[in-house]
Amino acid sequence: MGTRGQGRGRERGRALATAHPLLVDIGVALLVQGAMTMPFLVPRAPGLPPATWAAYGLSTLTVLPLVWRRRAPVAVLFAVLATSALYRLTVDGPGQPLPYTGLIVTYTVAALASPRKRLLTGLVLLAAVPVGVWLNTRSARELTFSLFVFASAYGFGRLTDARQRAHRVEAEQAAARERARIAREMHDVLSHAVSLMIVQAEAGPVAVRVAPDRAVAAFDAISATGRDAMTQLRNMLGVLRDDADEPGSAAPREPQPGLAALPGLLDRVRGGGLDVTYQAVGDLRPVPEGAGATVFRVVQEALTNTLKHADARSVHVRLHYGADELGVVVIDDGKGPRGTSRRGGHGLAGMRERAAAHGGSATAGPGADGRGFEVRVRIPVPEAAEAGR
Repeated sequence: MGTRGQGRGRERGRALATAHPLLVDIGVALLVQGAMTMPFLVPRAPGLPPATWAAYGLSTLTVLPLVWRRRAPVAVLFAVLATSALYRLTVDGPGQPLPYTGLIVTYTVAALASPRKRLLTGLVLLAAVPVGVWLNTRSARELTFSLFVFASAYGFGRLTDARQRAHRVEAEQAAARERARIAREMHDVLSHAVSLMIVQAEAGPVAVRVAPDRAVAAFDAISATGRDAMTQLRNMLGVLRDDADEPGSAAPREPQPGLAALPGLLDRVRGGGLDVTYQAVGDLRPVPEGAGATVFRVVQEALTNTLKHADARSVHVRLHYGADELGVVVIDDGKGPRGTSRRGGHGLAGMRERAAAHGGSATAGPGADGRGFEVRVRIPVPEAAEAGR
């Protein structure tokens, strides 16, 4: 709990910094001002003039540009150099153990500025650092130390930029994967529902003339299919709402349909006039929610392809529970892959992607005797004791 709480605290801190960068810069400026105030509070050595308010005010003027360091880092760099030189040349105030303002600006330029501005900053610092050392102690030791700390600040800035770029790339890739997942889910839901509704609607006018009861059943099936599709879409798109976690939000958080929803899916397909048989063999046991949802979508897509392309009269769905995997077979008695578009397309590609996400595989092609079309999917699943965890 403590680690999760710290993680949430860091996330809130990053969100606050992103939303209010000016507040962060003001905080940095105040922190630097506090560090630069310390020498003014320590008694000065005998023989040195006392620290004055004028010197302290000028040191504050040196820190003030840091408030705008993100907006105009190079301009702030020149402002800091100018005020620092003015402090050194006009007042005999306390010195600082580190060039705080210069280091902060160097880091900011390295992290935020363009390559051209970074090159300009490097050239300016190569000239300004030796001049500052000459105005101070004129020692090789201070020159070496100053070059080291400024180079370190620049290096930390470049590392920050690289890390931020990596985070942006990772976020973009995650968003692309999520868009692909949602598109795949919507394709499966809409393609299945629309295909089934078309089949039922086309059979409706004929049934009205010759079998009114069957026509009523077909129209009821159309209505049920549409309602089921709308429910699944609401469940799917509800997670995209920004206010889904707010109190009183009506955005649904229901799980995706799994193995328990298979009988209802098969009944809806039967309502379209297709003879569907179902068989589950092996050591029947609970499977993880994600694997169950994948099996449902695979069967749904296979049945959709049968309705759209196969011109089939019957289809058989079989689940085989193996020792460490779940096999899915959907085979119809239609015209097979020749002359159809079932060799490719988003549906079969989506099956392979879903299976691969669980470490499994998916294949599709002619039936065992060369007739019909067969989809085979293998999904590794844990033992019964592990699946229930």
